[in-house]
Amino acid sequence: MRLMRVAVVAAGLAISAHAYAEAPAVVVPKFRGTPAEVLPDEKGPRRLIRFLTSPDYPPFQFLKADQSPAGFNIDLARAICAELEFPCTIQALPWDELPAALESGRADALVASYRPSEELYAKSSLTRPYFRLPARFAVRKGDTTEISPSALEGKKIAVVTGSAHEAFLKEFFQKAALSGFADAEGARTALKDGAADLLFADGAGLSLWLGGTASADCCAFAGGPYFESRFFGEGLVIAVRKGDNRLRQDLDRALDQIDEKDQIGDIYLRWFPVGIF
Repeated sequence: MRLMRVAVVAAGLAISAHAYAEAPAVVVPKFRGTPAEVLPDEKGPRRLIRFLTSPDYPPFQFLKADQSPAGFNIDLARAICAELEFPCTIQALPWDELPAALESGRADALVASYRPSEELYAKSSLTRPYFRLPARFAVRKGDTTEISPSALEGKKIAVVTGSAHEAFLKEFFQKAALSGFADAEGARTALKDGAADLLFADGAGLSLWLGGTASADCCAFAGGPYFESRFFGEGLVIAVRKGDNRLRQDLDRALDQIDEKDQIGDIYLRWFPVGIF
């Protein structure tokens, strides 16, 4: 069977590769929505863009053995710079030092898997979302349970206590039997060992677990991804200094252009061998 790559617009609550027949599909969503503003016809004057990231969120950003940054966000920043034909630097700092570095002028942009928040809006200007992190169900291999509120009635679902994923299940899967755990590792172990029928969690983290040795090849994704922004946020954005609208517009322009060229999809496929969509 050949591998088919499918690009879809993620506009609804859920999308699924199961909707595409004839060949196994790698679903690569495009997250470009209605533009928040009309961008200038031309990019701004050529300038150096100093990107900062953090070292501790693989596969989005981490440090290689030589201490240089790598990951999805680093490849994204490089693609942006190539599209704009601007020189760039990309360095890593501890997560809690990033906002101060931006405010003080030590950096021009933060590409560190930031999610929009009131605090972030108050201190910086944000690009449009370039990626969204879906929630996913996982089951033990061989389990063909349908994923729907009625089909999961009475099923024991492992979930992290107090998480957005638990809140989502309580609203939309009210008749399921939730089994709360203090952390993701405990919830994953419950599924692996058969103490739970399903697991509901962040798709990116689940992808790394499913494709790694810790899962012992026990489990697989089931159903499609869930993007409900009220629970799982509006997506990942790049932050620039408050008032640096020209740079924000240039970054938005570049994100649109590389998205149209499927470069964001290519970067996603590079870092997520077990697709999260």
